[in-house]
Amino acid sequence: MLLKQMMLSGLLASSLVSVAQKAPKKYMKLYEPVAVNLMKETGIPASVILGVAMLESGAGTSRNAKLLRNHFGIVGKNNLAKRGETYRSKYKEYQTDTASYRHFVKLILKRKWYPGMKGNEDYNVWIAKLNSSGYSTAEHVWVNRVTAMIKRYKLYELDDELNLAKQ
Repeated sequence: MLLKQMMLSGLLASSLVSVAQKAPKKYMKLYEPVAVNLMKETGIPASVILGVAMLESGAGTSRNAKLLRNHFGIVGKNNLAKRGETYRSKYKEYQTDTASYRHFVKLILKRKWYPGMKGNEDYNVWIAKLNSSGYSTAEHVWVNRVTAMIKRYKLYELDDELNLAKQ
């Protein structure tokens, strides 16, 4: 009996891990083209765009990503109450997922430091600038998590197109 319970627990745990590993890959496949296109338009590395989105949205699994199409944890108005949702949120709602990505990039474009950073492929510098400008209240923890996301999923490889554009 105990052995059977242990086997079932092990199967459940491994299936949960399997599902958790699939979400980031699925998310990357869906949003890589969006991040790369925005990188080409703005010079902001796709690794930074996608890394922040993956962290802030739980690779698309968070309620904010699902209900509000908010992939970056940006605060603002939403219509959850009007739609009869019981979930309450202080985060901004977007018409499309791509609109969330575009708004994030637009916020970066407004930063005083952006012109000096445009085209810089070093994601560490971009993340540090975002952090120092108050993007996250988690500060160094946030920096470490975004950096880990970029490294784990090799998002820095997406920035190769930025390097090619400079040549």
